[in-house]
Amino acid sequence: MNLGYFSYPLPANEPVLNYAPNSAEKLKLKQTLAELKSTEADVPMYIGSKEVRTNKKVAIHPPHEIKHTLGYFHAGDEKHVQQAIDAALAAKPNWENMSWESRASIFLKAADLISTKYRSYMNGTTMLGQSKNAYQAEIDSACEIIDFLRFNVHFLSEIYKQQPISSTGIHNRMEWRALEGFVLAVTPFNFTAIGGNLPTSAAMCGNVVVWKPANTQVYSAQMFMRILKEAGLPDGVINLIYVDGPTIGKVCFNHKDFAGVHFTGSTGVFNNMWETIGKNMGLYKSYPRIVGETGGKDFVLAHKTANADVVATALLRGAFEFQGQKCSAASRAYIPSNIAEEVKKKLAAGVKSMKMGTVENFTNFINAVIDEKSFDKIKSYIDAAKKDPKAEIIVGGKCDKKEGYFIQPTVIETKNAKSITMCEEIFGPVLTIYVYPANNFEKALELVDTTSPYALTGAVIATDKAAIELATNKLRHSAGNFYINDKPTGAVVGQQPFGGARASGTNDKAGSMINLYRWLNARTIKETFNPPTD
Repeated sequence: MNLGYFSYPLPANEPVLNYAPNSAEKLKLKQTLAELKSTEADVPMYIGSKEVRTNKKVAIHPPHEIKHTLGYFHAGDEKHVQQAIDAALAAKPNWENMSWESRASIFLKAADLISTKYRSYMNGTTMLGQSKNAYQAEIDSACEIIDFLRFNVHFLSEIYKQQPISSTGIHNRMEWRALEGFVLAVTPFNFTAIGGNLPTSAAMCGNVVVWKPANTQVYSAQMFMRILKEAGLPDGVINLIYVDGPTIGKVCFNHKDFAGVHFTGSTGVFNNMWETIGKNMGLYKSYPRIVGETGGKDFVLAHKTANADVVATALLRGAFEFQGQKCSAASRAYIPSNIAEEVKKKLAAGVKSMKMGTVENFTNFINAVIDEKSFDKIKSYIDAAKKDPKAEIIVGGKCDKKEGYFIQPTVIETKNAKSITMCEEIFGPVLTIYVYPANNFEKALELVDTTSPYALTGAVIATDKAAIELATNKLRHSAGNFYINDKPTGAVVGQQPFGGARASGTNDKAGSMINLYRWLNARTIKETFNPPTD
């Protein structure tokens, strides 16, 4: 029974720690990294109340130090997916009927645990498992996941307050129900915060979840799951399992109680999911919610009035932070001829200044790409560019996987505005630039809009306000997150809700109220006080 209306005001974004030399946070993180490396983790699946271990153990290696073993996770199969669904559905009645304030307190406590007790562990497992430097880990696995948890509690409390009007003699109310069935969350390797947000945003709304993270993110995913359990999350509400994609799809998409999928990953995988769900519509109790954030081929367009330093800085940071393994990373750039030479020189100098190596050396800006498959794919684009008569590698291009999967930040200049590296998603530290005639800005706008099927993020850099307004209008559908005089990365929860359309997904804007509506099913209730008798 509700005995009051409880307030969850708009929170402030979690402050980003800077890990300065001899700072308390740096010393603690160094200590945690050493602790994590000194023991081999035994990582189970979490299904209902059980920690499930199998005979199929998969080793976890740091991408930057492939000879070291962080531990092993226990891989599952079809029966574990079914067990996870069963555990979720068994937990559903109590969970969806739990009072909102009790549900909210679990996620708020988890945010506080990450902010304090487990901050270095969330960052440490992300750094070692996904090869993120300390700063990139801090803004992801600490600050962003904390923000997701706190802001989503606020957003959901605001949704619950939204009620219809009533006329004389009746009372209308809106009930914001959970979906009928279970939600599947499929999460990527590149952001621990996404791995945490996709299952918890649905669960916060009263849903139960089967969560499949990427194998390359299991090390940090299991740490977040342990924190949720310590915060009081009931058994079975979120079930963490490690299976391959076809297996999870075969079981979940053929289950009558499948209610929705919350996905971040490749466009091709998401398209296959959509097709399979469509073919299986006759199986389901209701129309499943399909929410996905997929690929990107994100652009930076500079105008002839742009400052060369601003352009070069936006490209260096936007393209090469976390080795370009962000769906929002700058991957193609259009530079006007009047500043092109200056920008290219600054890009070359900037790349040469970037140190590359292990995450344990905090002076390294560049670390390893996630695994050998990714390394080989990225290298193939660089090798092809070296052979292309219309392409020139301005800086970078070295690849080495003897000790870890290291790819030097690479800038390619192409004479072909529709070259492969201008069109296809690479997901690595490779930036391709195209120099256009300085007085042909409108042609450049057309190229930006038509070259790629994606529409995730993009940026325009100019000091001419008319040019900015023209670009903002012409590129209206080219990016779901559009930046003016900035890099196209770094969306902050509550400030820049994130997502794109076209081949980049359903644009349901994680980090805002919009996303939570997808995990709710509204019921209108009308109560008549004096019903008619004739």
